[in-house]
This record gives sequence, C-alpha cells and structure tokens, in this order.
Amino acid sequence: MAKELPTGIIEPEVEEEVSSGLAFRVVLYNDDWHSFDEVINQLMKAIRCSFEKARALAFEVHVKGKAVVYSGDLKECLKVSSVLEEIELHTQIISDAE
Repeated sequence: MAKELPTGIIEPEVEEEVSSGLAFRVVLYNDDWHSFDEVINQLMKAIRCSFEKARALAFEVHVKGKAVVYSGDLKECLKVSSVLEEIELHTQIISDAE
C-alpha cells in the first residue's frame, strides 16, 4: 500500500523484485570424470525432470560436448547451475542477449 508523505505527496508502491526481461540458459559441458548415471541423477535433481529426459540431455552433452539443459529467469538458472555444480559438473549461464 502506498504511504502518504508529510507534504501530501503519495509515494508509489515499488515491486521488490525487478526482472530484466531477459531469458537465460544453463549450458552443461561434457567431461571425462562423471558417469552417465551421475549426470542423469544430478540433472533429475537440478531440473526436476524424468529419468528419460535427463538421459536424453546427458547423451546430448556426451555427443555434442555441451547442451542447454535449462532455460528461464536468472534466479532459477543460478539454482539449477548450483545443483549441477554440487558434484563438480561444469556449467555456464548465458543470456539470450549474448
């Protein structure tokens, strides 16, 4: 609710969270250290997807060297990236502006 200032001017309400309007993506890179099962399990945990989707993403990462595993706002991308990096997977967050 707006509050009235002493001079009679009303202060407008301001949204707490500001969005840039940009979409972001989490890119997962292939490595030689993690097994398919480790990557699949971490993907399921990070993006809350089915085993089949996680397996398909892990295979794409393996074949192409990298894959976009999540798209969304920056806050959610940071969460996803953080979960993937719990087991030292290599990720990068990129914006659609890049």
